[in-house]
Amino acid sequence: MSEQQEHERRNHHAEEAERVVEAMKSRRASGLSATEAEERLTLHGRNELPAPRRRSALQRFLLQFHNVLIYVLIVAGIITFLLGHWIDSGVIFGVVVINAVIGFLQEGKAEQALDAIRRMLSLNAQVLRDGRRREVPAEELVPGDIVFLASGDKVPADLRLIDVRSLRVEEAALTGESVPVEKAVEPVAEDASLGDRACMAYSGTLVAYGQAAGVVVGTGANTEIGRISEMLSQVEEITTPLLKQLAVFGRWLTLAILGVAAIMLAYGLLVQSLSFDEVFLASVGLAVAAIPEGLPAIMTITLAIGVQRMARRNAIIRRLPSVEALGSVTVICSDKTGTLTRNEMTVQRVVTADDRFGVTGVGYAPHGAFERLAPPATADGSVLVEALFGRELAGTSAEQDSGRPAGEVDQQNEPVLLEAGRAVLLCNDASIECKGEEWQLRGDPTEGALITVAMKAGFDPDFESESLPRADVIPFESEHRFMATLHHDHRGRALIYLKGAPERIIEMCATQRGRHGAEDLNPTYWHGVMDEIAAEGMRLLAVAVRVEDAAGKSLVFDDVERGGFELLALFGLSDPPRVEAIEAVARCRSAGIRVKMITGDHVATATAIGIQLGLGEKVRAMTGAEVEKLDDDALREAVAEVDIFARASPEHKLRLVTALQARGEVVAMTGDGVNDAPALKRADVGVAMGNKGTEAAKEASEMVLADDNFASIAAAVEEGRTVYDNLKKSIAFILPTNVGQAGIVFFAIIFGMTLPITPAQILWVNMITAVTLALALAFEKPERNIMRRMPRAPADPLLSRFLMWRVVFVGLLLVVGGMLFFLWELERGSSLEVARTAAVNALLIGELFYLFNVRSFTEPVLNREGITGNPYVLGAIALLLLAQALFTYLPAMQLLFGTAGLDVVTWLRIIGFGIIVLVVVELEKVIVRKAALAAEARITS
Repeated sequence: MSEQQEHERRNHHAEEAERVVEAMKSRRASGLSATEAEERLTLHGRNELPAPRRRSALQRFLLQFHNVLIYVLIVAGIITFLLGHWIDSGVIFGVVVINAVIGFLQEGKAEQALDAIRRMLSLNAQVLRDGRRREVPAEELVPGDIVFLASGDKVPADLRLIDVRSLRVEEAALTGESVPVEKAVEPVAEDASLGDRACMAYSGTLVAYGQAAGVVVGTGANTEIGRISEMLSQVEEITTPLLKQLAVFGRWLTLAILGVAAIMLAYGLLVQSLSFDEVFLASVGLAVAAIPEGLPAIMTITLAIGVQRMARRNAIIRRLPSVEALGSVTVICSDKTGTLTRNEMTVQRVVTADDRFGVTGVGYAPHGAFERLAPPATADGSVLVEALFGRELAGTSAEQDSGRPAGEVDQQNEPVLLEAGRAVLLCNDASIECKGEEWQLRGDPTEGALITVAMKAGFDPDFESESLPRADVIPFESEHRFMATLHHDHRGRALIYLKGAPERIIEMCATQRGRHGAEDLNPTYWHGVMDEIAAEGMRLLAVAVRVEDAAGKSLVFDDVERGGFELLALFGLSDPPRVEAIEAVARCRSAGIRVKMITGDHVATATAIGIQLGLGEKVRAMTGAEVEKLDDDALREAVAEVDIFARASPEHKLRLVTALQARGEVVAMTGDGVNDAPALKRADVGVAMGNKGTEAAKEASEMVLADDNFASIAAAVEEGRTVYDNLKKSIAFILPTNVGQAGIVFFAIIFGMTLPITPAQILWVNMITAVTLALALAFEKPERNIMRRMPRAPADPLLSRFLMWRVVFVGLLLVVGGMLFFLWELERGSSLEVARTAAVNALLIGELFYLFNVRSFTEPVLNREGITGNPYVLGAIALLLLAQALFTYLPAMQLLFGTAGLDVVTWLRIIGFGIIVLVVVELEKVIVRKAALAAEARITS
């Protein structure tokens, strides 16, 4: 074990800072010497993540052909080429190559994710070497280096903090924490989760405020980011349900085709005593007839159309098969911060001595209003009154329920609310500004939320700053837990505004601002309010004021700590759920999709958000520490019942996704941080945020949300289900053609007949139906009940029993039609070319009318919507008729395919056959619907 790994085994967050410095063999006053740093760099390596081993470009390209259906296509292309039909062979090989190129370009996602994580490392670092402070490339940092941090810096390595001055670090990308975390020097518990290790600063996170110094305890692969990178490289990617089904379908189809062809070859040789060349050519014709050459192309096109539809709904697909995988999702595991919420702190409660106000609007946009809330009720339903608060609570009535709005208020008539708003606006170092349609924050998220609520109250930041200019400030320090600012009005008075942790501010207050002025402070009331707001998962902040008669020019700690302040209000802040996310969760639940929140945030905050989102009838939560105690079997049971997993580390997220998959669930995982990347890669569908997501999250995902909105996932699920429906419709449309053609060839051999359709004509039918009629089904709209039905079971085959029945049923209709027209024409003395042309057109016209049937598997289509609802169907029909006219009458086509012109009477008979197919299949639907209703009635009774 290396020295670095030995240090990594130590729980540095649980040790005193001085002991960690000693353990790293460093010196706090002078740091490492240049010689020591060079030796350690040689020993531990550069502070960068190791590059992954990659396959060569040629290997990646060749692996794109490793697919059963691709093998079938290649065999079909070879057979077609050997038959001398080079154009058809070129089309088939073109489809194969296009699929390979698409896969090749999309390959390498895991490697790109690791690259994105490596780019999160800092470029330079301020370090203490030989007693002097100097700047060195971050890659040259070594364990034991003393590193300095300042606001705006990216933390260059994992540090044990040894000196802190008001340090707050943005760790959302690593832990999911929604606001910058206050840091301190004091050690924490050994079993503290990553987000609770206040004495550590981790590589790749961002210093939001303050300054600090720390000793390097981990570099390169031994950092937290390095550990996640290693996890990511080891995560096994899960193939989509469609690809699994296609693999099974392709294997069975190949075996069936080869088996029937072999049987027919043996039958022709042994029973019919035909020549080998004749029987072999017929067997090849049957194989060509049975292979759906156009199916992979249709599937690719259908998926691509789904990609375009999703892009219009802000869901960007990075990997084509994931389009369909979304439609089979049964569970969505969502990160909280930035996904279900906006990752923008918002003031939602303002409590004064007399009133509680709810604040509407979310984010930093200053749009919203104030609503007076009813006071909370006790367990027996009575209002808490003077016994608890020491005063009568205004605005209480029997009609008001706890926490419900009692009506919007005009804040201009609420002087205490206005004074509290002015206080948090002036005692503030942040700013917000509007760029286009977006309001952007500069500074601390909590302070930004306070500016927003002040602007909702009608204050203009510039005007207030000029009316009460700031003379001095005591910045927030974690040691004293408050911020104070000194202001002068234009009448010579001085005002000291104070904001900070409620417990600390209340200690420094002697009075509280009531409706009628200053009154004695009631700590019992305020502590009750604090418990109430904290129970809702909100963060608390108090604000107070003290008026000075003499206008001093400076502010010192003694001025503030002597107390005598007047408490104005308590503010409750949270990162609230998006309104559209609440609607999307409800929509997902109605579609049978469960939504689970997996976050690095605190359990109380996560639970409060989960209740507002409506994740379940009774929201249940579990912490990462509790997950740690469960083995894999117990975790598989827990994930079925628990709605929220809080304080979750990257390992927890990965285990939870894996546990859900072990239960047979198809899992979509959303996230925006590097801590989400391993779980995003493991999930059936990884969904990253486009605006606020890290590059690591995006590169590990199959889908990126352009608007960072959970609601876009629900829209993408709808599109995914539509794509799958349309794929099944395409299969249900294409396969009967193959069954019909193969059946015609098969029965011709069995009965010793001349082939009613040649291999070249078979290829024509396959390709023309694929590029015209089948393609139109890719544009079908979602069915009405698509988001009210349960997700399909992942184990459901691509060809269900019903679908197999429909394929065989329609295929036999086409066999009968094709054979009858062939025999009819021969019987009336027509040439073999005319008879074959009639058989081919009977097949195609039967398919043309069946196209209307297949637009819905069970619903009737003999109505206006069924006939004209998809304009692409009508366009495809027109294109097919034009192609068939050329196929039948153009001399060059007659020479190439062995066709001949047909008379009007024959065409009328063929059209009549098509109408019969349409009516018979509609009658079959009626029987199926009645049988389903009868079965449902028996189950109900």
